[in-house]
Amino acid sequence: MIPSPLEQPAIRLLETRLVSLAAPRGVVLSGPAASAALLHELIGESDREEFVALLLNARHRVTHAHVVSRGALQSTTVHPREVFKAAVLANAAALVVGHNHPSGDPQESTEDKAMAARLREAGTLLGIELLDSIIVTPHGAYYSMAEGQVAQLSMAQAKEVADGP
Repeated sequence: MIPSPLEQPAIRLLETRLVSLAAPRGVVLSGPAASAALLHELIGESDREEFVALLLNARHRVTHAHVVSRGALQSTTVHPREVFKAAVLANAAALVVGHNHPSGDPQESTEDKAMAARLREAGTLLGIELLDSIIVTPHGAYYSMAEGQVAQLSMAQAKEVADGP
């Protein structure tokens, strides 16, 4: 006997929820150094590339940290759909994205520039501003695309993020 479409619908309801477990809630991202310190704390010493989105409210307080992807030693795959899915679910006003370079070289690649431009464009369409795209390294060096330069985290900056608000 063939089941009726009314008994077993072909369309199933999918539910996606954003759960904040260990997100650094309440940290205010006052600039690239604060963002880099938080990203370094989350992924700076990983042995493979990881891409994270820090989701912010209107006052630039972190509400969620979303690991968008984990990749291999020198690359990871990122799609705007995956970045902004979490941002929309978290009702984010803005975001800072970042990834690590396990090699220790904080310089942006051509692919890094292209991804930041693509995310900025997607954010503009959705009304969720991309404030910065940051590359962190295991040794505390970072590159901020907003500032366009390499800098080094200080011990005070790292401690400030570790201690929280």
